[in-house]
Amino acid sequence: MTGHQVSEGQRLFIGGSWVEPDGGHYEVIDPATEDVVGAAPEASRDQVHAAAGAAREAFRAWSRTAPEERAAVLRRAAGEIRRNLVPYAELAQAESGATTGTARGMQVGVGAARFERYARVEPVEEPLPPQINEAGPFGGAAVMGALAVRRPVGVVTCITSYNNPWANPAGKIAPALAMGNTVVVKPAPQDPLSVYRMAEALEAAGVPPGVVNVVSGSRAEVGEAAVDSADVDMVSFTGSTAVGRRIAEVCGRGMKRQLMELGGKGAAIVFEDADLGSAVRGIGTTFSFYSGQICTAPTRVLAQRPVYDRLVTQLAAYIGQLKVGDPRAAGTVVGPVISAAHRDRVESYVELGRKEGARVVAGGERPAFDRGFYVAPTLLADCTSDMRVVREEIFGPVVVVLPFDDEEEAVALADDSEYGLIDYVWSGDVARAFRVAGRLRAGGVGVNTVGRNMEAPFGGFKQSGVGRDVGSYALHAYAELQSLVWPG
Repeated sequence: MTGHQVSEGQRLFIGGSWVEPDGGHYEVIDPATEDVVGAAPEASRDQVHAAAGAAREAFRAWSRTAPEERAAVLRRAAGEIRRNLVPYAELAQAESGATTGTARGMQVGVGAARFERYARVEPVEEPLPPQINEAGPFGGAAVMGALAVRRPVGVVTCITSYNNPWANPAGKIAPALAMGNTVVVKPAPQDPLSVYRMAEALEAAGVPPGVVNVVSGSRAEVGEAAVDSADVDMVSFTGSTAVGRRIAEVCGRGMKRQLMELGGKGAAIVFEDADLGSAVRGIGTTFSFYSGQICTAPTRVLAQRPVYDRLVTQLAAYIGQLKVGDPRAAGTVVGPVISAAHRDRVESYVELGRKEGARVVAGGERPAFDRGFYVAPTLLADCTSDMRVVREEIFGPVVVVLPFDDEEEAVALADDSEYGLIDYVWSGDVARAFRVAGRLRAGGVGVNTVGRNMEAPFGGFKQSGVGRDVGSYALHAYAELQSLVWPG
């Protein structure tokens, strides 16, 4: 328990002060044990608006602070996070159910790395070629110079996802602050306590009062207030497409800027000449990384008929090697999903797949644990593109497999989706792999890999999102472009 918690629970962080929540507290549950992790604060609408007001008040000074000073704050915050990596990871694990390796590396470790990344100062001015203007109604002939300058948007509401309570918030907060914005962070209700530890790290790093504010709650009105506040200029959201639509409607009324990373149903095209071992390991990350609760997962496998049966057999064998259970135990690969409600939702999709005619090759039954929200890694074969289990995001350790005959059919099946976040292509013919990748309507395509380049733009086509972040693209996302023009 930190100095910013009392025996009754965590406080909100508003305007540089730790504030008792008007709505009391609610319990945060460990998905692996069903024990209470802690008491999270329930903010009122007025408190959320007060946080936005504090961010508005802090914006003028912070946006005029030298970029080098802002970078120094982010660098110190990264250091604070790394010094506390083990206790922070233990809390993240308790809140989210992540395995120890995931909590330390992919959650807290990546969170620190993102603060370090945006502690690099990048140019915000781009000189443009001069233009010769002839005499006319706007003046005499002249050579006009121009400069494109990136300016901060203002107050940014960051609504974060439950699947990574460190990397996801850090990926919003760090670039937003680096560009000179101030933020109101509304963490996911399932695992908000980690985000308050991030606020402590930023406070210790010297972030001025009001620049970072954190408000949480289990009720929808907390997020609604963080979006509809008149002090908010932009909303950065990671979550479901359905919630994203509602946020976009509110943003549209106020012309608020948006950055949205929404749902996905990643297609993984496996051609007959592919390295099947590589494909199986890549597709297997759906099971092994955070129990499939990842929007970029290759959950929709399209296998060319000559290798279809072999791929299904190898995926089933891969599942058989995975240890499911306590995420704190050595060797565990698949931990729980986030909640009982989500476990029931994932299981209902497996049952739906059965009814739709899919063949359950592996999994399909609840693991025999007395406590915890566990779902067995499940493989559904012989699927067709009209099945709901093929079309809808399940967000769990479930993979569906469909056959295809040729390249044209593969592309058509891959694009037969309302989503377009990240797809994958496995082929021994590199020219074909890149040709197919270029035809896919997705924001990213992995060619013979599920790996990421953390400077590459990240975001979705179609209903998988609006805008791009990661690397320099995140700085651009949290900026407005201003043009300066003058006679030369």
